[in-house]
Amino acid sequence: MDQAPILTITLNPALDISTSAARVVPDVKLRCEAPTFDPGGGGINVSRAIRNMGGDSTALVALGGSTGQRMAGMLEAAGIRLLTLPAPGETRQSLTADDRAARQQFRFVMPGPEWSDADVARALELATRSATKGGLVVLSGSNPPGVPASFAAMLAESLQGHGARLIVDTSGEALATVATARDRRVEILRMDDEEAEGLAGRSLPYRADTAGFAASLVASGAARGVIVARGRDGNIIATDEGIWHAEAARVPIVSKVGAGDSFLAGFTLGYARGWPVADALGLAAAAASATVQTPATELCRAEDVERLFAARMITEMRV
Repeated sequence: MDQAPILTITLNPALDISTSAARVVPDVKLRCEAPTFDPGGGGINVSRAIRNMGGDSTALVALGGSTGQRMAGMLEAAGIRLLTLPAPGETRQSLTADDRAARQQFRFVMPGPEWSDADVARALELATRSATKGGLVVLSGSNPPGVPASFAAMLAESLQGHGARLIVDTSGEALATVATARDRRVEILRMDDEEAEGLAGRSLPYRADTAGFAASLVASGAARGVIVARGRDGNIIATDEGIWHAEAARVPIVSKVGAGDSFLAGFTLGYARGWPVADALGLAAAAASATVQTPATELCRAEDVERLFAARMITEMRV
């Protein structure tokens, strides 16, 4: 199926280690199951999920040290086209541990290496040079220490002359910086409901509240489209063309790791294929629901996405 080129960017990747124990308790040695290892980080997960759904992307990833070398080999073995940017230190690791008795999941995320201004400039230059005219660039995940909160805005400005469209999924100060933009250089901005409430400075208990806030960000120029994930209550997107809500499928939850990244992958892939916004949102919701049914850091499976997409429920909203 034809699609526009997709470039994903991961500045702060991690080697994801997953295991489980009978119980997770303090002060004793925990006898764990044999671990599984996956290359992780926002943009990496987006590329992995896009490939699972039959799409194609290039992953630009900052990698360093022996962990970075290991991740590069894993990505290449998975068939993901890889562009590497030398990271200023060892690539971080993260640990997910399941408590089987309590059916709870614990996630331990380490910080990445400290970046200098020169590292930031190199990343910005390579990302801009690697973007394709008419393509999509996905900046997803946290910023490493030393990378300014304005990086997404800097990238959006740099991409303006290249004809590429930027999709941003970030958090904290970086998200707040994008949300205050007035130039619509960002194509799509995604956040969850807690982040939306933080930006709004008030609670958004109802779908109409979320839809109104998302529409206000579009109107103010933060992005051409704004997506807010409301967890089990589904997802909302606002654009100049309208506002839509996608129901979240009622599926058994095994692990939530990577669900947000899979959502972004589904939307990006649908968007790259030229689908209507509502259908791209439906593919996103299907990918997220498919991912929560898989264990540990495994992402969506194509057959599950196809089944859930066929049963999608998308509603146009009025506010």
